Amino acid sequence: MIHIVGHTAIDHISRVPHLPEKNCSTHISDRQIYFGGGAANIAAGIAVLGEEVTLISCTGGDFAGNEYDTWMKKIGVKQQFFVVPHAHTPTAFMFTDEAGDQMTFFEWGASKAFATSEAPNLPFVHLATADPEFNCQVAQKSEFTSFDPGQDVFWYSKEQLGTILANTDILFANQHEVKQMCLTLSMTRDEIVRQVGTAIFTMSGDGSTLYSEDTEHFIPVVPVTLVDPTGAGDAYRAGFLSAYVRGYPLLTSCKIGTVTASFVVEHVGCQTHLPDWKTMQIRYEQFFGLLEQSPGRRAAP
Repeated sequence: MIHIVGHTAIDHISRVPHLPEKNCSTHISDRQIYFGGGAANIAAGIAVLGEEVTLISCTGGDFAGNEYDTWMKKIGVKQQFFVVPHAHTPTAFMFTDEAGDQMTFFEWGASKAFATSEAPNLPFVHLATADPEFNCQVAQKSEFTSFDPGQDVFWYSKEQLGTILANTDILFANQHEVKQMCLTLSMTRDEIVRQVGTAIFTMSGDGSTLYSEDTEHFIPVVPVTLVDPTGAGDAYRAGFLSAYVRGYPLLTSCKIGTVTASFVVEHVGCQTHLPDWKTMQIRYEQFFGLLEQSPGRRAAP
């Protein structure tokens, strides 16, 4: 069982010709509403790939019985929710320009409940965007932790980020998050990598790099037609974690992550075009060659 901690959110995704400068405006050419939240996106991706997953998240009184709730149950995401009846389920407002650059505004809503909730002790957990202190407590209690700070990296204090990295087995981050972690911790990228042992840094359309045991491996992106980059990182982590618990090596798990992400960017919405394992494997073998048999599932720590 993979446990995912973090936000469940409603995504309002808009297309704009360009992102405006301060005190300026732009017009919205298209706006759609989708299921989202970094943790929920990862959990959905894992479930569709066929792995057991539990989502630990916060929702408002508007969630139970709605379309999102029904979708989660349909694909098999187990819910462990802190429900705040008089709050909104978190909502993200994302604006993507014609160059693929993006700006996001996030309403925490019910996710404020993380700050007053008791952190669970888990055997295998991935920490996505959530309350920094809650994530620190989960990392300290759990047996195996992977962590991606996401856009909430700016909310972590030096002490919190240091604590969580000291208890992290695998770190995920994009180049912007790595830069901020370096600033917060007064550390270099290489020092952060050495501390956690295994790190996977994504670089949008330029691929990703795996750092582990003093080795470095570059993983190229799968060439597809980009429609919307939203959710690509979450899909990468869903693919990686699903492969990792099945016993695949780190590098193969990264390749499965990048293949999973390639499906999501072909459509607007983080959960509208998730592949199952067979569909992922077909594309994997078209691009990376034969997907070897897993040596066997990893036992819980």
